[in-house]
Amino acid sequence: MRIALIAHDGKKADMVHFLSGFKDRLLEADVSLFATGTTGSHIERAGFEVEKLMSGPYGGDAQIAAMAAEKKLDLVIFFRDPLDKHPHEPDVQMLMRICDVHNIPLATNLASAKLMFKQITTDLQDGK
Repeated sequence: MRIALIAHDGKKADMVHFLSGFKDRLLEADVSLFATGTTGSHIERAGFEVEKLMSGPYGGDAQIAAMAAEKKLDLVIFFRDPLDKHPHEPDVQMLMRICDVHNIPLATNLASAKLMFKQITTDLQDGK
């Protein structure tokens, strides 16, 4: 299972808190985590092994979109901050479009991410 993790600045703490709730299950399972640079640094400090890509505004969102287009990802979790402006919004839209085109599950908020992670971690424990 290959999971990409992205969080806008106002959502990075939420991402770390979210992952921490699944830490034991993720560490037991065969899961590879990928993240944009700054988000990855936060995740790494929380004790997770993560491959860090470029920071989102510098091309990290595009790198993750390319991985999705090449079928190198199974899931994308992107905690977006809908109340703030983002100069790299075209990259964000492109990533979301690529996930839709290539049928890659995409969670953009805590509620959808929890549902997906609960199912994934259950499936991984059941050997599916």
